[in-house]
Amino acid sequence: MLRSLPVVLVASSLAMAAPLPRSAPESKGVSSTKVLEFVDAADATIDSLHSVMIVRSGSVVAEGWWAPYRAETKHSLFSLSKSFTSTAVGLAIDEKKLSLDDEVLKLFPDDAPASPSSNLKAMRIRDLLRMNTGHQTEPPLRGEGSWTKAFLAHPVPFKPGAHFLYNTPATYMQSAAVQKATGQTVLDYLKPKLFEPLGIEQPSWDTSPQGISLGGYGLSIRTEDIAKFGQLYLQKGSWNGKQLVPAAWVEEATAMQTSNGSNPKSDWDQGYGYQFWRSRNKAYRGDGAFGQYCIVLPEHDAVVAITGGVKDMQAVLNLVWDKLLPAFEAKPLNEDAAAAKKLADATKSLAIRKPVAKGTPATVDGKVFEFPKNALKLEYISVTSKDGVAKFVANVAGKEGAIECSPKEWTHGKFAWSRFADSAPAAASGAWTADGTFTAKICFDETPFIATVRLTFAGNEVKCATEWNVGFGSVKDEVLTGKTK
Repeated sequence: MLRSLPVVLVASSLAMAAPLPRSAPESKGVSSTKVLEFVDAADATIDSLHSVMIVRSGSVVAEGWWAPYRAETKHSLFSLSKSFTSTAVGLAIDEKKLSLDDEVLKLFPDDAPASPSSNLKAMRIRDLLRMNTGHQTEPPLRGEGSWTKAFLAHPVPFKPGAHFLYNTPATYMQSAAVQKATGQTVLDYLKPKLFEPLGIEQPSWDTSPQGISLGGYGLSIRTEDIAKFGQLYLQKGSWNGKQLVPAAWVEEATAMQTSNGSNPKSDWDQGYGYQFWRSRNKAYRGDGAFGQYCIVLPEHDAVVAITGGVKDMQAVLNLVWDKLLPAFEAKPLNEDAAAAKKLADATKSLAIRKPVAKGTPATVDGKVFEFPKNALKLEYISVTSKDGVAKFVANVAGKEGAIECSPKEWTHGKFAWSRFADSAPAAASGAWTADGTFTAKICFDETPFIATVRLTFAGNEVKCATEWNVGFGSVKDEVLTGKTK
């Protein structure tokens, strides 16, 4: 829940894993009233944010999670992972294990094509960092073969350094370069140097078939961990009196290294650093698909961490600039207990919208509906209701799972559905939303993805339709028809 908290004094001798200190907004020059305006607007107009944490002068002044998302739950960062990979490159450079001017091809001689082009030969680590590799299209990295070899085999029609292309495979190559230079994955390399000192517990990072951290995506950490990372950069790489990341690297990585557009209203046209985006209002950020943000505002001594599952990422940043930025004042404000209480009260009920009960349940208890072979690997489902709570059972890819669905609350568990063919952490709510139609909303709450499943029953038949909140392609799954035996 988003709440303002009393000032908490935090001694510098506390363990490294200590959370960020909490302070009342006004004590740090932040208006509770204006933060509330931001939260209300986000709740009303953005579908959907999962969390927000606002840090001012090193203290958390406001924080909130839209149920069923929780403070202790990790969230997939997607491309916000890139900024962490960049940090690993900077640390390896500081240890003289890599250089910005290292030629990429020479780092991977065993994966080099037989006749490399002059542009490929000219590609350097700094070009990977700036998304200036010279590619016209992203190299396709997939399958079981060597991903570094596939990257190096891809055409490089432009001179490196002369053409900006947002290029996730280029970040994978940074990860591979760090692993080649240090003998450790980026995840393992960063654990003692970054994650442990910041108190980021149990970070996870997906790997390629070759065992290399994906680099450009795949990192999962908590909202507060994102905020700590932003605060570290705001403090020029210093944490509890120790320089974790060289200040010179922080300056260089977050400065504009590449021009990438001219639209003054777009936060994706303000320039690009080393895996950090420049932003309007003299800010910079790391961000990831569907609404994962680490926004650093040096002129306001502030950091904003956000996770979500949104279709329009610019709309979230517009809200930050229009509603939240005016909340920051140059000096502490007078205590405003009434406004702080309104902020706390208003955010206690933050939640993803649940299905609303409006219909008469179908008579389906005890019935199992089977589906013909399909791409979703759905074999059968059943819905059994008792005391207003439905037990939703599904067999996906030969494995049965069940989760309870109530219209009044979210129930946490594990479930498999469609793109989550393997059982994954999830929270569900559900109701009979029309006569004979049961709707379940399933939040896979370590990710941005939410499935809305509509089961329309008619006699011994059910129509199963699934729509996702966001996706890289179609958000609607194939409509399936199941029947009882």
